[in-house]
Amino acid sequence: EVQLVESGGGLVQAGGSLRLSCATSGFTFDDYAIGWFRQAPGKEREGVSCISSSDGSTYYADSVKGRFTISSDNAKNTVYLQMNSLKPEDTAVYYCAADRDILRLYQILPRYWGQGTQVTVSS
Repeated sequence: EVQLVESGGGLVQAGGSLRLSCATSGFTFDDYAIGWFRQAPGKEREGVSCISSSDGSTYYADSVKGRFTISSDNAKNTVYLQMNSLKPEDTAVYYCAADRDILRLYQILPRYWGQGTQVTVSS
């Protein structure tokens, strides 16, 4: 059974930092791309960042470039999202997701999703 379990969300003041974790199981980690997405109330889900577990290539949405860093620990089958200089507009439920085809992450159509973790940034 494929599982993606997010953790690390919470409440933080603007300018602060959080590190999200996505622990995965049930598939061959090195064969998949893992992405982070977020959805704020009343808004569509959007892509934040993704990483190819095979070659480490990364992608960031313009809104988070220079503030967020995605990384993976292939030994632990875990992907992290380090979020610095957080802004109130970063408030959302953050989801991790996985697919063999990184293009499906770009299309926000990955095969597997986690349950999400809430990030709230106060002003």
